[in-house]
Amino acid sequence: MTENAQQQPTAPHTELPTQYAPAEVEGALYERWVDKGYFAADAKSEKPPYTIVIPPPNVTGSLHLGHAFQHTLMDALTRRKRMQGFEALWLPGMDHAGIATQNKVEQQLAEEGKSRHDLGREEFVERVWQWKEEYGGKILGQMRRLGDGVDWDRERFTMDEGLSKAVLTIFKKLYDDELIYRAERIINWCPRCLTAISDIEVEYQEDDGELVSIKYGEGEETLVVATTRAETMLGDTAVAVHPDDERYQHLIGKRIKLPLTDRSIPVVADTHVDPEFGTGAVKVTPAHDPNDFAIGQRHGLESITVMDERAVITAHGPFQGLDRFEARSAIVAALRSQGRIVAEKRPYVHSVGHCSRCKTTIEPRLSMQWWVKVGPLAKAAGDAVRDGRVRIHPEDMSKRYFDWVDNMHDWCISRQLWWGHRIPVWYGPDGEVVCVGPDEEPPTGEGWRQDTDVLDTWFSSGLWPFSTLGWPEQTEDLRKFYPTDVLLTGHDIIFFWVARMMMFGLYAMDGEVPFKTIALTGLVRDERGKKMSKSFGNVVDPLDWMDKYGSDAVRFTLARGANPGTDVPIGEDWVQASRNFANKIWNATRFALMNGATVEGPLPSPEQMSATDRWILSRLNKTVAQVDAYYEDFQFAKLSDALFHFAWDEVFDWYVELSKTTFQAGGESAKVSQRVLGEVLDVTLKLLHPIVPFVTDTLWTTLTGGESVVIADWPKDSGFRDAAAEQEIESLQSVITEVRRFRADQGLQPGQRVPARLTLDGTALAPHEAAIRQLLRLQPEGESFSATATLPVAGATVALDLSGTIDVAAERKRLAKDLAAAEKEKAQATAKLGNEAFLAKAPDNVVDKIRGRLAKADEDIARIQSQLDKLPPA
Repeated sequence: MTENAQQQPTAPHTELPTQYAPAEVEGALYERWVDKGYFAADAKSEKPPYTIVIPPPNVTGSLHLGHAFQHTLMDALTRRKRMQGFEALWLPGMDHAGIATQNKVEQQLAEEGKSRHDLGREEFVERVWQWKEEYGGKILGQMRRLGDGVDWDRERFTMDEGLSKAVLTIFKKLYDDELIYRAERIINWCPRCLTAISDIEVEYQEDDGELVSIKYGEGEETLVVATTRAETMLGDTAVAVHPDDERYQHLIGKRIKLPLTDRSIPVVADTHVDPEFGTGAVKVTPAHDPNDFAIGQRHGLESITVMDERAVITAHGPFQGLDRFEARSAIVAALRSQGRIVAEKRPYVHSVGHCSRCKTTIEPRLSMQWWVKVGPLAKAAGDAVRDGRVRIHPEDMSKRYFDWVDNMHDWCISRQLWWGHRIPVWYGPDGEVVCVGPDEEPPTGEGWRQDTDVLDTWFSSGLWPFSTLGWPEQTEDLRKFYPTDVLLTGHDIIFFWVARMMMFGLYAMDGEVPFKTIALTGLVRDERGKKMSKSFGNVVDPLDWMDKYGSDAVRFTLARGANPGTDVPIGEDWVQASRNFANKIWNATRFALMNGATVEGPLPSPEQMSATDRWILSRLNKTVAQVDAYYEDFQFAKLSDALFHFAWDEVFDWYVELSKTTFQAGGESAKVSQRVLGEVLDVTLKLLHPIVPFVTDTLWTTLTGGESVVIADWPKDSGFRDAAAEQEIESLQSVITEVRRFRADQGLQPGQRVPARLTLDGTALAPHEAAIRQLLRLQPEGESFSATATLPVAGATVALDLSGTIDVAAERKRLAKDLAAAEKEKAQATAKLGNEAFLAKAPDNVVDKIRGRLAKADEDIARIQSQLDKLPPA
């Protein structure tokens, strides 16, 4: 049924340990794969390329469930393509993680009683490199534990020499094309990290604050403004009202007294003000609020900075030197003493931005920074998806992408850090500004200095799909493996990373997209669907589960929950169930080998096969086709589920069980089934391999004697179908399932043997009598046989003699009691649902619950009555 099944290099081994022990297999097997070069991609190969670049984890990071989830899916895609004959490159690497890494080293210095300023910039950066070599990259070893089939020879780091050259090249190109500029604007400032951060690095949460209403001005020329940040009033340079607001027409253009200062400020009219909100008047602090900055620009207002980089008040007066929160309380107290507090609301819950790195409250701050003019770049990124050059999957996620790229603001790319790619701009003694490319010499001489800022980490990671392949050099790797095929990543970083790669890829690579498909996943959550968080106490270290259950079990659990774009709940019970599945694969293959399953020789013709053989091969080929279709649509949950049920239910629970009688009988039929079972296992292990690589490689090499399933051919659907055999075995399954259910209902033990008469003549089930009797523990009827229960199923009849196995009278009494209880439940539910007054008042969820009770009662009544009907008279 598969091309390579007849081309195995050596005779198979037939011995397996009685139990599968992942810890004894996985580590050594992974190193063997790497040593053999299975994951190395060849740019000179004539095979068609297939490329995925790994979303580079932070050098400070360690493997969490989110990583394990996405890496499992990327690995599955790459392993399958490699087996399909593609030159598959899965390229690994790490991000230098500017703020996070600098914080790590600064914490280390603090323990020594030092700061980075004690070392100076050059020595501090050297210290960070030392930290990176000693402590960074722990996640790379953990990726090996998971089984990541990446090309380690191509591992990259965003601060390595090649990627640094790429950063300087594109900065220079953008600068020369006037797409990078320097300007003073409001940015998000972290007073703890002492750097600007982008909008997408700000996390908003509901905080308890205070809303105070303050009276500005004197006498008739007064108005009231409300604020949650009273400390910023020291930098107010206007009060704004709507131009059509009749309440303030007499004040527009006039100046009023700013409390607690010796300044007066104008009242300006601006359409940005909502006259329906609050008092309809807003304080304007251009240096400390982005909206106020825009108002200030429109009205030519002065921008007064009243806080330093640590959010300490710098404005002259009694509040100078106070932290912003200390100043807030002191200013409100001073205003209250002057009778200027009109109203106070505490607590006032409102959304407040926090630094995603250190959780410090963000301070909007006027600052001179470097910016990317994103307009033309964002348009190109949007057009590439709209015209179909890039596909977003699932398609409904496209809206989120367009919402971002169509409304993107210019990107602040400078960071006030020492660790990172330093901005390649030099300033001269007479105001000169020179941008220096990677192959250019910076200006020298007295008075020349380089910009002290570094670039946002996302600037370098935005180049990842092409910089990792050697750009700006026109390398063999770049020609072979760009554009990449799939970007698989979480929907939460569309804004951080996906859009930036699209912008830079299209710009740097002359309009060629960085990837053909963006496959977006959900986020991993706990078994109750709750976000994993240290504060919730529900964070799981996947390495703990790998130690306990094996990497395959973790991978299969994650893949089985991976519906496109949908969050993935995961619990330890599910990992344990996946471990059981791995054990099932192991035990079933071991049984098959012990019973002569083989891949040697050609597959017998359908005419030589039994209906059971033809059925499993028909189902096998349907499964191959189904799995292929699911892979192409990134339906990992569906393909994992299809493989689980095919392997466990159809192969191990049915085909293996049905073949036992054939194997025991021996002869030509046994040889045919041994070859069919070998074929089915060969293909099934290949289909499972991309998701559960360790156990499948161990079993496949034992079964086939082949070198490794990693480099085996991916199965192809041969087109073989046998509808008649499928119908025949479905009938057989119906008989066995129905009789098993009846036995269980009667309280018979699974191994308890029962005399039975089978009437199979005239049905397709006649050849299966031996299998039916063996699977159902049915012994021959004997001379004293008396049919006490008769079960007509699928055109056949199974008559059972239960006279020596159960107390019919006691069983009838028990079932009658259960029937009465079910009928009572039905009567109560029916009465409630028939009560119009109850239905009018009861909540929908209560009514739905009662409807469910009624449906359950109906099911119970039908089931119990059926059991009673099948019992002989007492």
